Amino acid sequence: MENGKMRRILIVDDEADVTDLLFYHLKAKGFDAQSINNSNQIMDHARTFSPDLIILDVMMPELNGIQICRMLRADRKLKRVPIIFLSARTEEADRIQGLEVGGDDYICKPFSPKELVLRVQSIFRRMDEGEGAEEVKQLQVGRIFIDVEHHEVKVGDQPIELTATEFKLLKALMERKGRVQPRDQLLLNVWKYETEIETRTVDTHIRRLREKIGSEAGLIETIRGVGYRMVETCPT
Repeated sequence: MENGKMRRILIVDDEADVTDLLFYHLKAKGFDAQSINNSNQIMDHARTFSPDLIILDVMMPELNGIQICRMLRADRKLKRVPIIFLSARTEEADRIQGLEVGGDDYICKPFSPKELVLRVQSIFRRMDEGEGAEEVKQLQVGRIFIDVEHHEVKVGDQPIELTATEFKLLKALMERKGRVQPRDQLLLNVWKYETEIETRTVDTHIRRLREKIGSEAGLIETIRGVGYRMVETCPT
């Protein structure tokens, strides 16, 4: 609970047996859970319910989970709601795509309801820790500027559009500028707990992040065999 208020969780899956199972386990742990089996109704339902977290199936008819995630991340009211993907797709590329569009976790079917509840609790615990900490509201390295409160990034005067994961990764590097960040540590910092995603996932995100920050890409230095480091100035 948050200040005596039950955390609200919205479960979205076209299979009623899955939503019923999760509803039972989440309610048993004291969460205010609601479920929906029609993907076309999620946006209106989510705006009304105002969930604190969404559990979202990937493979659904009409609108799939990836499309819905993009819609949620574009919605002013819902864009920061954590999302846990559920999917029968187990390939690394599928998991990367789910995290890349803004998912906070990706759990493969078949799954353990107990494990899923633990992951839900882990996300809320990290959120509570983040809210209790005094966070730096603005960061700058070189010509890269982050406004943490408004979730905005600029290179010079040019706004840069980043996914939620890219934003977290850039923020983690900037907060620890000058210090080497191993790949497994970046995974822990960005996704907030150990995941099944291989550490080379970090390399994929770094490559895309460098492409987006353009002229300042050299500020992210590769430490071979270890990870990455944010430096003060681009190498000449």
